[in-house]
Amino acid sequence: MSLLDRLRPPPPPEIRDDPAAGRLEILVDGRRAGYAAYRRHPEAIAYTHTEIEPEFEGRGLGGKLVRAALDKARAEGVAVLPYCPFVREYVERHPDQLDLVPEGRREEFGLA
Repeated sequence: MSLLDRLRPPPPPEIRDDPAAGRLEILVDGRRAGYAAYRRHPEAIAYTHTEIEPEFEGRGLGGKLVRAALDKARAEGVAVLPYCPFVREYVERHPDQLDLVPEGRREEFGLA
């Protein structure tokens, strides 16, 4: 590997939807680094669990994955039900995303 290759930043992680498995996956160099599990409803996506593989922790991949999940919901015009504590905490830390959680259900998730 040349010096230039070593200095080149790695490619960004890839996010892909696997509807059959009910999850968004984040891939690093083609390897699944984690996922956000969901259940689809006609008007909402319920995020139930987010997991990053131990060898990929500490790189901010969980935040990138949740951001992509919320962006996807916004693009589709559906609400988000953050049953997953990580997704709920992300929304709490990013109040610009709160509008994705139905106002009448925010208290249920501690987001009132």
